[in-house]
Amino acid sequence: MRVLQVLSIQVLLILALVVFNGGPGLSSKAWAFEQGPARVVISKIVLETIAQNQSFIGTLYFERISHVSSEVSGLVKKINFRAGDRVRNGTPLVHLDTEILDKEISFNKNQIELAMLNLNHTQVNFKRMAALRKKNSVSEKDYDDAYFVHQEALLRKNAARTTLEKLLIQKRKSVIKAPFDGIILEKNVDSGDWVNQGKQLFDIGSVNDLFIKVAMAETLLKFVSIGGSVPVIINAYDKEMMGTIDNLSPNADVKTKNVFLKIRIPMLTKVAQNMSATVFIAMGPVQELFMIPRDALIRFQGNDFVYTIKEKKAVRLPVHIVAYQGNRIGADNAHFTEGMSIVVDGNERLRPGQSVVIVSELSGEQEGEQVEKN
Repeated sequence: MRVLQVLSIQVLLILALVVFNGGPGLSSKAWAFEQGPARVVISKIVLETIAQNQSFIGTLYFERISHVSSEVSGLVKKINFRAGDRVRNGTPLVHLDTEILDKEISFNKNQIELAMLNLNHTQVNFKRMAALRKKNSVSEKDYDDAYFVHQEALLRKNAARTTLEKLLIQKRKSVIKAPFDGIILEKNVDSGDWVNQGKQLFDIGSVNDLFIKVAMAETLLKFVSIGGSVPVIINAYDKEMMGTIDNLSPNADVKTKNVFLKIRIPMLTKVAQNMSATVFIAMGPVQELFMIPRDALIRFQGNDFVYTIKEKKAVRLPVHIVAYQGNRIGADNAHFTEGMSIVVDGNERLRPGQSVVIVSELSGEQEGEQVEKN
């Protein structure tokens, strides 16, 4: 009896392997039947007139980079940030030691008080001499001497105040701050280092000036519209977003004659200079294309497909992508028709011929909301 049970288990395992590998006698339709009906969400294909576009590989870079330096010399006491950290405008980055400077400031404040006492004394004496001079009770020389002593005391007080202001500026400059909202690209200093005036401490890239540089043939410029929006994919994260064609670099490549487009994109949470991105730019006249949500696309053996539904069963159709437009793609396959139902959710687990149950249908607005959530 136990031998029969073992044999039965072995037979079942063999059958399972045959089915999994698509062996003879068990087609994909039979496999789909065994799986049972799949619950799916559908959308409708829309026919629109748009331009064909082409993909280009570009490089991320910061258009605005500040090489933050020290305006004063001093010993680094504290570092607040590391390379890769994001900072806000005015955030303290480095604190220089100000112990000796604080003593000089304190000493100079005492010098100002002393100068004020001397000034007050000379002022009283000068006023006295001025009153006596009117009565011709003192000589002109004594009057002049009192005047010059008073003026010298006034100059000494002003000089002491100027020195204090200079010391206070030096102390303020001992805290090096971020010049704008940015990301620290490189840190060239650490605690305990002595920095001289003008030493470069940080490289900071502006978060409001993140661009993609794309090289393209000069003959394609006639299709480019400055200020136009273009779909962008950040390859490292497979993240989709919209960019804006900001400008054209004034220098073309000397050998290839390629020109460089500057595509402005929103700031990313994690970004590094020289990361790659794919940019889709219109490269031809407008044409009628079948617009399909990207959620409907599936990859199989290196090709793109979508699932439609016929007689409550899944049918897989190839997709020839001609254009990218935000969260949709444009295709020109003859087997597509406007209003055709395609599966946008639940398609990852579908097999050709598998029975399906439609649980809901997305409108255009709902498709956009679903992409935002993803």
